[in-house]
Amino acid sequence: MESHAPTEPLSAVARPSFAIVAQGVKRTVLAEQIFDYGPGQFAVISLDLPVTGHVLRAGPDRPFLGMGLTLSPAAIATLLLDAPTAARTDAAGIAVSDATSDLLDPIIRLLHLLDRPEDIPVLAGAIEREILWRLINGEQGATIRQIGLADSRLSQISRAIRRIRAGYAEPLRIEDLAKVAGMSVTSFHRHFRAVTAMSPLQFQKRIRLQEARTRLITDSHDVAAVGYAVGYDSPSQFSREYRRLFGAPPGRDASRLQALPPPDPTMV
Repeated sequence: MESHAPTEPLSAVARPSFAIVAQGVKRTVLAEQIFDYGPGQFAVISLDLPVTGHVLRAGPDRPFLGMGLTLSPAAIATLLLDAPTAARTDAAGIAVSDATSDLLDPIIRLLHLLDRPEDIPVLAGAIEREILWRLINGEQGATIRQIGLADSRLSQISRAIRRIRAGYAEPLRIEDLAKVAGMSVTSFHRHFRAVTAMSPLQFQKRIRLQEARTRLITDSHDVAAVGYAVGYDSPSQFSREYRRLFGAPPGRDASRLQALPPPDPTMV
């Protein structure tokens, strides 16, 4: 990731991932929670979350520099077989920490492979495993572990999130989501909000509005049709909630974004 200037806030559903900053400052927003991280700091996103992200600080002489990795549950699960047993604790949807020297060392070696592309097929996989191992045994280890455990609270909530994303335009039944997660309705509500900073209904609304924004930018200028497509029965309600989240009515917001350079999805 590289940027020579601050970027436009970009909304997207972020996948489980790790991102570290070498220079500049990046901001990720989940609901009302703001996470800023700068040189030597990293962020962990533990499950699919509707976030807004952008480069907050960068310049021509000191561009933003960072890198990221997708966190594979399968890869983490394999490493957990050799990891010391640890007590299970609640995981955060997003967390920011300072990188230790043990973590920075394999990251630097991975980046050096860019200068030796012939080594990437042989060495990159092993170095990425080392990075995961350092994360598992680091400050955010509890969260990283839960990503790889099929029966963790995080994995249970992830199953419900996948259900919401697959049927975001359909009416939401909390009882069905709780059943998918294997929890009581009360427990599901509590754990869902703890991880996502939103209720299930608020989460679905974010997914709907982000999908609507993508459609308006890329495919259609028919605001009412887009609203119906993402699950809104009322065009006025769609326009009102869209404006509340993105700061402008759908048509005006789409026109503004279409005039900007194509966004870099790695900046989320």
